[in-house]
Amino acid sequence: MSKELINGNYYLVSVGLILLAFVVFFFSYERRKPQAREMVTLSVMSAIAIASRATFAMIPFFKPMCGIIMITGMAFGPGAGFLTGVTSGFVSNFIFGQGPWTPWQMFAYGMGGALAGWFHIKSLMHEDLRIQTALLGYAIIQVIVGPILDVCSIFTMGQPITGAYALTIFGSGLIPNLIHGVATALTLLLLSRPMMEKLNRMKTKYGMMSR
Repeated sequence: MSKELINGNYYLVSVGLILLAFVVFFFSYERRKPQAREMVTLSVMSAIAIASRATFAMIPFFKPMCGIIMITGMAFGPGAGFLTGVTSGFVSNFIFGQGPWTPWQMFAYGMGGALAGWFHIKSLMHEDLRIQTALLGYAIIQVIVGPILDVCSIFTMGQPITGAYALTIFGSGLIPNLIHGVATALTLLLLSRPMMEKLNRMKTKYGMMSR
């Protein structure tokens, strides 16, 4: 595959990922109209996630942002987790730089939030199971979020795609994904219980995110 073809195609892939993000979001919200207070709450959670990424920007690959996104998904459901991930990925890149990687990050972070919400529904991720929740958060980064970002590198580095090249990219992503996973696990271990208590209290008081 030529470099020119890759450079032309990654834009199509990026657009496809954005469209997929919207499909997932609207599918989640099609049966009800979200309240204004719900959207404000998700905006605040996105702001916290972005701030957490900016705070640790000096430590390579250490991004607590996905931990905050996962807590949002656990509190408000997969759709809310996905939306928070998409928003956080897009807005935070105004600080760290926009580029062809942005849609991939939006999709990867959104999937992290959505999976955490789904695992919470299945009682696999819960604020009272902090160690299990942290381990699952780490696994989501290693198995889903990290590989999606690695695939982004394969498509956007502008090199002919071969099996050896793909293995090199995935191999080079092992340490970054490990550090990212540890940051996510620590965030869930330390913050999932106190943040979930406050978010659950808000849900009960205001009837937010009711099914």
